[in-house]
Amino acid sequence: MSAVKPLEAVARDRVGKGAARAVRRQGQIPAVIYGGGQAPQAIAVDLIRTRTLIYAGGFKTTVFEIAAGGRKTRVIPRDFQLDPVTGVPMHVDFLRVVAGQTVTVEVPVHFLNDDKAPGIKQRGGTLNIVAHTLALDVAPDQIPDAIEIDLTGRDIGDVIHVSDVKLPSGVTYTGEATDTVANIVPPTVLGAEVEAEEAAIAEAQSAESAEDKAEEAGEAEGEKPEA
Repeated sequence: MSAVKPLEAVARDRVGKGAARAVRRQGQIPAVIYGGGQAPQAIAVDLIRTRTLIYAGGFKTTVFEIAAGGRKTRVIPRDFQLDPVTGVPMHVDFLRVVAGQTVTVEVPVHFLNDDKAPGIKQRGGTLNIVAHTLALDVAPDQIPDAIEIDLTGRDIGDVIHVSDVKLPSGVTYTGEATDTVANIVPPTVLGAEVEAEEAAIAEAQSAESAEDKAEEAGEAEGEKPEA
């Protein structure tokens, strides 16, 4: 579980496009805190700090404690917008964290011990990842950093479903238990096919070259003057 991270902010009195542009000119990002049965609160957060958090990964699964307007509020990011050209954050939406509530978050999947999977280590198979994240319903203070899946003993043809994954206590998957997370597929034969095709082409070219030389030799023999 990720620790609660502090995030400094300032309260905003004005909202709208003009006010948002003014905030950005000051090196900040307009944001809003909503939910929890309270009125939305307009705030501004530091651009550099927020950009670092977003691009570090795990931003939307981290609980923050925001200090703004003389009070501290625990929140979790629900959405953010990036400039389509520069990738600079433009706005962030934060959801208040209330006791007893759960949130739906996308948690990354990490695969362990691929060197102990016969289908990969001994037979040259490939791990085909179908789901890089799992949508989980969980209390904000219990969000796992990642869901780990052990590949020990896995062989070619094995399919890993959500039902095979051990989820932490109190965590619920929002989809179906039969959803596929990954499978182990046989090694590709494309390389062997390409090599065979290249060998056949080289052999044909060699034979063609030999025929050309034979023809040239025959023509040269026929052009010799008679004694």
